[in-house]
Amino acid sequence: MEIKVSDQALQWFKDDVGVSDGDTIKFQAKYGGYSPIHEGFSLAFALNEPMEDTITTTERDGITFFIDATDAWYFEGYNLIVEYNEQLDEVAYDYEEIQ
Repeated sequence: MEIKVSDQALQWFKDDVGVSDGDTIKFQAKYGGYSPIHEGFSLAFALNEPMEDTITTTERDGITFFIDATDAWYFEGYNLIVEYNEQLDEVAYDYEEIQ
């Protein structure tokens, strides 16, 4: 499982969220909302959460994006693709099935 963050999404995190070198972003499942892979759940992120029991990490410009074991079930069989939606001016998530 991988986390892939586009250049535009990385810039959004820097500009709109204010993250910088040394910060962490945890992707996690939340109850409610919409997800194409799990009905009744959606994806959220949290800043500077403890990095314990991680199952995957990706570093871009000193910012670490990660998923921990608590949410492994949500991502099982998929890579997470984090992109920027220009029309909504926010990040968008896509899921790439692992072959």
